[in-house]
Amino acid sequence: MTFLKNCLFALLFCCLAHGLCAQTHCTAASRQLCEAELQRLQDPALQARPIHELALEVGTHFLGTPYQAHTLETEGEEQLVIELEGLDCTTFIENVVVFSRLAKLGHTSFEAFERELERIRYRNGSRNGYSSRLHYFTEWIQNNEEKGIIRDVSKEIGGIPYQKPLNVMSTHRDSYRQLAEQAHYAAIVQIEQQLNQTQRPRYYLPKERLQSLESGLQDGDLVAITTTIKGLDVVHTGMVKWQDGRPHLFHASSKNKKVEISDEPLADYLMASKIRSGIIVCRLVEPLKTGE
Repeated sequence: MTFLKNCLFALLFCCLAHGLCAQTHCTAASRQLCEAELQRLQDPALQARPIHELALEVGTHFLGTPYQAHTLETEGEEQLVIELEGLDCTTFIENVVVFSRLAKLGHTSFEAFERELERIRYRNGSRNGYSSRLHYFTEWIQNNEEKGIIRDVSKEIGGIPYQKPLNVMSTHRDSYRQLAEQAHYAAIVQIEQQLNQTQRPRYYLPKERLQSLESGLQDGDLVAITTTIKGLDVVHTGMVKWQDGRPHLFHASSKNKKVEISDEPLADYLMASKIRSGIIVCRLVEPLKTGE
């Protein structure tokens, strides 16, 4: 009987372990890259740097990483996707924020990375299906402000009000594979309605005024590029990197298919496209270690 109990316990443990592992989608190569970066960030000299400087250091480590779209879209139930071999503009920002925060907190295990990524990527830090992901970047900003991770500084730099009805997902249902499932579609419609009714006032720096306001930008600031596209709030994301006396965009470029720093200053980058209307600017908050 004892042998049978032990076998059942082992079987139950294996099933539970498999269930936990199945919640994260991460290739062996991405895990190796993640753990190598976490080990590098154990350097006390790096951990002592201000978080905005650390963010640029982490970003520099990703320079040249191939651009890869749709990395979060897996088959079946929503999984926590960790993909470091290829990045899009949002996953680039998310990974920079997570690595920087973990270094400052001194939490450099793979499990800590999983927890922090889930906290940043999902509404209120809880992954509960496709609709719990923060799909609209202005909600990503607001939710991560509430978590104390970032601070929107657009208004204090000189921004003006930016309010747009959000509905691009529900009105372009065919563009999102998961929305073929009615439950996901209904959830997204409800979230859009809630955001349109309750989201707090947002500010942005119009591209026509950006050059006169760019002195308010700092290295390592997160940048969300606003858009003229109907129903959409943000069309691209990146970081600020000052060089040659002007702020440039540090981002995962879909055009050049890699993580790079733009050749032209950020203001010129925005002016090159009619669908880019300006920027929302957020600043990383220095995390406090437990007990501080």
